[in-house]
Amino acid sequence: MKTSFVVTLVGLLAAGALQAQTSPAAAPTDPEIAMIAVTADNVDIAAGKLAATKTSNPKVKEFANLMIRDHTSVNKKATDLAKKLNLTPEESDTSRSLKSDGDTTLERFRGLSGAEFDKAYIDNEVTYHESVAKVVDDTLIPNAKNAELKSLLESARPIFASHLKHAKEVQSSLH
Repeated sequence: MKTSFVVTLVGLLAAGALQAQTSPAAAPTDPEIAMIAVTADNVDIAAGKLAATKTSNPKVKEFANLMIRDHTSVNKKATDLAKKLNLTPEESDTSRSLKSDGDTTLERFRGLSGAEFDKAYIDNEVTYHESVAKVVDDTLIPNAKNAELKSLLESARPIFASHLKHAKEVQSSLH
C-alpha cells in the first residue's frame, strides 16, 4: 500500500484548522509553526538527497538537487529569524508525525529503483508541494502572530509554487 507523509500533513493541519475555528487554543503557535515549517523542509531535503543518489534520470536529479538547495536556504532563513526573535521552535503532534511519516516514505523509496523510484519520488513531490502550498496558505500564514515569521512564510510561498510547477513538468516527462 502506498503511504505518504503528505496525507498526514494535510490531515493533521486540517484537523488543527477545524479545531482552531471552534477553539483558538488549538491553532498552532509561532514556535509550533516554525517547527512544522522546518520539519517539512527537512523531510523534503532528505527525500531530495536520497533521490539525487538513487536516480539516473537527469531531470529527476536536477529537481532533487533543487529541492536540497531551496529547502536548505528556506531553513537557514527560518533558523536565522528564530535566533533574531529569540524564538525556540517547539515540537507538536504535527511536526512529530511529519518526521515519522517522512521516515516511512524514505524507507519505501529505498526499496524502489529505476523508473519505479523516479515515478514514486516525483509523484510524491507533486502531491507534497500541492499540500504544502495549501497548508501554508490556510493554516501557517493565518495563524502566525509574528509579522516577520508571517512574512517569511509568505515569501516562501512562490518557491513552493515554482517547485510544484517544476515537479509537474518532470512528472509529465516520466509518463
